[in-house]
Amino acid sequence: MGVNMSTVSERVTVHTMNPVQGRGPVFYASLQRPGCHGTTGEEAKHRLVSTLWDHLAAMEGPLRKRRQSCDGTGFPIRLVRGPLGKPHLVSGECRGPAVSFSEGGGEIWAALCGDASDIGIDVAAADEFPEAYPFARVFHPEELEHALSLVDGDPGRASALLWSVKEAVVKALGCAFHLVDPRQIIVYPTTGEAAGGNSGYAFPVGLSGKALMRFPMAGRSLWVHSLPRRNMWLSIAILDRSPALHE
Repeated sequence: MGVNMSTVSERVTVHTMNPVQGRGPVFYASLQRPGCHGTTGEEAKHRLVSTLWDHLAAMEGPLRKRRQSCDGTGFPIRLVRGPLGKPHLVSGECRGPAVSFSEGGGEIWAALCGDASDIGIDVAAADEFPEAYPFARVFHPEELEHALSLVDGDPGRASALLWSVKEAVVKALGCAFHLVDPRQIIVYPTTGEAAGGNSGYAFPVGLSGKALMRFPMAGRSLWVHSLPRRNMWLSIAILDRSPALHE
């Protein structure tokens, strides 16, 4: 069941991540996590999505044209969720872009993709990964070694980086970790600085085992952008589901 959203939202700073590998652009923003006497988490998510939608609506592009052909104005919009909880927008009679949410560092984050790609966002903090954390059950040795090289050998920061990447991926797939084991997600070495001039990284990501069997369309079309935020990493995964890859 969808939730109707107002087009009016409180002032939120929207960040733009430029396209990489021909996908995007991506808009993302955050709000302070509501307190017990403030707005609810769902209301905060609705405000975030309304703000991101306003930015997307101001763009010229295929999605904007498709919205206008469906309902003329592109409004109202609804936030709906799939069987496993994956959110996306509905504009009039048309399915809108995918959105994703995460909570961390006292904030609620939301991301929206400006094309037909699926998207996932996650934030993870270094202090979530103490020395006793079962690293071998979650990360491949090669992944951890590469992540350590990016964060001056800090195990907590390296683990937060990798976890945020993998969590963002399963959100983009729409299954969380219900159908995919963390070690079935393979984080390949970064291709360099993330798009948009941010001090971050862009990672190609692959699937293996049962995850690849369940999501064969993913292949090597998964990309994750990771940005440092104080003691946290913010990662956004972009999955191009079409056209299918043929090698």
